[in-house]
Amino acid sequence: MAATTSPAPSVGAQTTSCQPIIAIRDLHKTFSHGRVVALDGVSMDVPSGQVVVIIGPSGSGKSTLLRCINHLEVPDSGSVVVDGVPLTDATNINQVRMEVGMVFQQFNLFPHLSVVDNITLAPRVVRQRSHAEAESIALNLLDKVGIPDKAQSYPGQLSGGQQQRVAIARALAMQPKIMLFDEPTSALDPEMIKEVLDVMLDLAQDGMTMVVVSHEMGFARAAAGRVIFMDEGKIVEDTTPKELFDAPREARTREFLSKILH
Repeated sequence: MAATTSPAPSVGAQTTSCQPIIAIRDLHKTFSHGRVVALDGVSMDVPSGQVVVIIGPSGSGKSTLLRCINHLEVPDSGSVVVDGVPLTDATNINQVRMEVGMVFQQFNLFPHLSVVDNITLAPRVVRQRSHAEAESIALNLLDKVGIPDKAQSYPGQLSGGQQQRVAIARALAMQPKIMLFDEPTSALDPEMIKEVLDVMLDLAQDGMTMVVVSHEMGFARAAAGRVIFMDEGKIVEDTTPKELFDAPREARTREFLSKILH
């Protein structure tokens, strides 16, 4: 499903940095005592302000790679450096997680808290924001994601698309430097997908550094500065959306795209 009818500017193509905000080197990760290889020597850099969309078949290592960026998964070997900080010990990990927002497939909202309380909780506890400051940020973000009237609602009163937009606002409330999205529309009904993708598209146009695992090829075309195709734990192709979708170099990429593009 296309995310938009008109393409957005290629954010990543306009932004460069001497030091990447995310630097990954030779990352390896296995599960089931080494029997399942999730990541097999993955290396990549993400400059500040770039939008990277990662695509590929199920089980190709996309989500594992994303989760290694904020240490939700611990790699077997290799290195991850975020904003100059290596993920080497608990202190560094907590420091990095304050700067990295993550949105999952499931919304993970607290059902007993109102929307505004869901959004203000982490800024008040972790960032030590005052209640008034955190609430002001939350209300501005609810306006940004298009549901300013839902501040006092509870998650159970919202549609799936609205809940995911609250989850995005909650991640943004920590004022992160990087946003990670792990298939954020996969749990939504088809008619709700576009409203979430439109919020993500706005973030991309605002220059937010984003790494997105998604099956939404329309969003990849519209918002990405780069598209990475992964298969069997490896990066098969890493290029611009136009090059990947119009003239993929690798046979495996062409095979994958032939099955999902209509």
